[in-house]
Amino acid sequence: MFKALVLENKPEFLASVQAVDESRLPLGDVTVAVSYSTLNYKDGLAITNKGPVVRQWPMVAGIDGAGTVVESSHPAWQVGDLVVHNGWGVGEMHWGCLAEKARLKGDWLVRLPSAFTPRQAMAIGTAGYTAMLCVLALEDHGITPASGDVLVTGATGGVGSVAVALLSRLGYRVVAATGKASEAAYLEQLGAVGVMDRADLSAPGKPWQKERWAGVVDAVGSHTLANVLAQTRYGGVVAACGLAQGMDLATSVMPFILRGVTLAGIDSVMAPLTRRQRAWDRLARDLDPVLLEAMVQEVPLEGAVARAHELMAGRVRGRTVIKIGS
Repeated sequence: MFKALVLENKPEFLASVQAVDESRLPLGDVTVAVSYSTLNYKDGLAITNKGPVVRQWPMVAGIDGAGTVVESSHPAWQVGDLVVHNGWGVGEMHWGCLAEKARLKGDWLVRLPSAFTPRQAMAIGTAGYTAMLCVLALEDHGITPASGDVLVTGATGGVGSVAVALLSRLGYRVVAATGKASEAAYLEQLGAVGVMDRADLSAPGKPWQKERWAGVVDAVGSHTLANVLAQTRYGGVVAACGLAQGMDLATSVMPFILRGVTLAGIDSVMAPLTRRQRAWDRLARDLDPVLLEAMVQEVPLEGAVARAHELMAGRVRGRTVIKIGS
């Protein structure tokens, strides 16, 4: 038996920590003893039943996990290896990592970088790994610190917090957009040189606005994404990775055909191993562990459901690490 955060939908939705028999674990060629997990926005949607995340029931929640291999028939992994898991439909279609044990496919796993402990890897989680993918997209499209200011939306969230810390350490001038004016000191601690009110971006705006940003990391979508596209400078890049405000995008072709703006879509769920490994290698090099720790709040597995409700209510900043077991 092992403890797991189980999501059920019969006779009505329930999210609870339960004892689960190991025989119920799904198919997979690697079994991991999970030491830490985390809560991402998608986890929050699933655990609070506020979005159609879960595709199979019952489901063990948790798209991220870090721990130790305890069984393996996969040639790349041996008992005792330390691994990290992000995405791949886990917590949606395949039992996840908010549990003491997870059975996964070896092709989904990344070796834990030596620079990180399992706890630090989950402090990063999919949110931080996605932030790194966004930074890489800006770099790959030629945006450098000399290009101009970079905007990060949803800046107190998981993706935003890590993006601010990464970009500032790499020498970019970062402006952070947030609806939490009280968190300005936190964002400045992470390296933001300016903080703006998200209300300046969240209402419908003109499709063609004054040029402001050389690059943008947007975790919000909807009107916010439309406005930052309209404000992006000639040749600039917007890395879009989230939909906290909404999935809609009411914009025009003008930023693309008159300013040569690039809208780079960032997918972290099904990204190939080479891209994942590149992101984790860069996180190990470029993310300040002191700033990472400043983002983190840790709760036990038994507190994950309450924490998910706080996350969806906008009362959580930075990253939540879930400690599995005692």
